[in-house]
Amino acid sequence: MTVPSSLTQLKWWKTFFTPDHFSYAQMPDLTGKIAIVTGANTGLGYATTVALAGCGARVFMACRNKQKAMDAIEKAKKDIQEKYSQLIGEPQLEFLELDLNSLAKSRDAAKSFLAKNLPLHILVCNSGIMMTPFELSADGIETQFAVNHMGHFVFTTELLPKIKESQPSRIVVLTSMAHESTVSGGIDFDTLNDATKSNPVSRYGRSKLANVLFGKALARRVAKEEVYVNIAHPGYASTELIRHSKAMGGAVYDKIMEAVTRTVAMAPERGALTQVYLASSTEIEEQNIRGRYFIPIANEIEPSAYARDEELQEKLWTFSEKLYKDK
Repeated sequence: MTVPSSLTQLKWWKTFFTPDHFSYAQMPDLTGKIAIVTGANTGLGYATTVALAGCGARVFMACRNKQKAMDAIEKAKKDIQEKYSQLIGEPQLEFLELDLNSLAKSRDAAKSFLAKNLPLHILVCNSGIMMTPFELSADGIETQFAVNHMGHFVFTTELLPKIKESQPSRIVVLTSMAHESTVSGGIDFDTLNDATKSNPVSRYGRSKLANVLFGKALARRVAKEEVYVNIAHPGYASTELIRHSKAMGGAVYDKIMEAVTRTVAMAPERGALTQVYLASSTEIEEQNIRGRYFIPIANEIEPSAYARDEELQEKLWTFSEKLYKDK
């Protein structure tokens, strides 16, 4: 496993000693805006949902489990009332069923939203899984690649005409610095489902690299529109993503991960600031910020060489389109 070269960049280390580029106090009024946040019932997605809805947006919480989403909605309403006293009226929060493990269900979720005949100003592709044991999705695709990339690829591209129609609009794609710890070649298209060619870490890195490649390829496709696509690495945040650490590394590794998380991880509210910035800040349109990669807290940095490779970006796009069509 390679050490991410981001760690050697001075700009990365400066983020620990300089003021944050963005804060919740800088969020604009989002009244009248419609947003979708995937994986909104917990962690970064939940914090993002609270922030957007607290500033007046109508937020659809795109989640797989309806009961967990409904519980999160009730909790979010209370949190918003405590944190956003300026909000007039009830927070606007709704459940949208989305199972990213299935291409058909990802498509159906998009169609379900489109049937409401609403605009869509903000889409935050937040949901994901990390370092899971090897499995295949409902469509026979390696699970981390299926959930983290393919489900979002289908969901986003199905919604794209509506997002264009609703411009100015934002698409935020969540990734990770782990995109640099991928398989040889970046993405092994021919052996994607071969468990012997990868491990939980490289499979996660591959799926996160796919997020960056997708975000950059998508940004090019809407370059002439007022659709602002950007990619965010939130930083090490204390979320449920580490829940598979025991299965990956055993009980001792699991305890180490828990201890490290308690000691150094950011709270989800702080970790979500970068994606909230990209979803809401007026700087995005004013400075024509698009197709860029951001790290905590809303600081721009160069992603890996693989992620900057336009040929690889286009190869992934073509592969993803064909895979969706074939499945």
